[in-house]
Amino acid sequence: MLQQLFSPSVQHTLDLIGIFVFAISGALLAVRKNFDVFGIAVLAEITALGGGLLRDIIIGAVPPAAFTDLGYFTTPIVAALIVFFLHPQVERIQVGVNVFDAAGLGLFCVTGTVKAYDYGLGLTASAALGLATAVGGGVLRDVLANEVPSLLRWDRDLYAVPAIVGATMVVICIRYDALTPFTSGLAVVTAFVLRLFAMRYHWRAPRAWNRRSTVREDEGS
Repeated sequence: MLQQLFSPSVQHTLDLIGIFVFAISGALLAVRKNFDVFGIAVLAEITALGGGLLRDIIIGAVPPAAFTDLGYFTTPIVAALIVFFLHPQVERIQVGVNVFDAAGLGLFCVTGTVKAYDYGLGLTASAALGLATAVGGGVLRDVLANEVPSLLRWDRDLYAVPAIVGATMVVICIRYDALTPFTSGLAVVTAFVLRLFAMRYHWRAPRAWNRRSTVREDEGS
């Protein structure tokens, strides 16, 4: 089904762009954490490839694409080197990086869902793995950097929710035999735009209803 939505060359190009941008975000966090060059490379790799690796292992698509396509493995290294030498300049274009990151989020939540379904998973499980594909690398990045994952923090703009919406749109289209290049593209754009709005207007998920706590949150943690 995935091959019917995107040609192999287009899919590969889009994957590499998404991987590169995700790797940039991982490498930048490593610089902020004062990691050495190896740590920067590791965080770049795990951020870029972690979600796809998790998905492929779960669905049995082994060896994972990250280990069968040299471009998938080397692209994060290139991103890590750029950040290693030019991180002040990269930090200055953080807004642009965030925009491309949002685009990667939209793309991977859709392609991850479709690939999981192609390997025989049900609709709900496929959507869950689409979400994992999109956000899994960021979660692993934060864990390795000894931080609470961003998508679990109430004080961060919505990240997982746009991916959930995109993945849900895909499985609904699959359910009603309406998944086409147009509808899958619409799901990508929807997740992308939701993430942009979340960043622009600082949309955040609600916390527990009638929450009463005497403990002051550490917003800087």
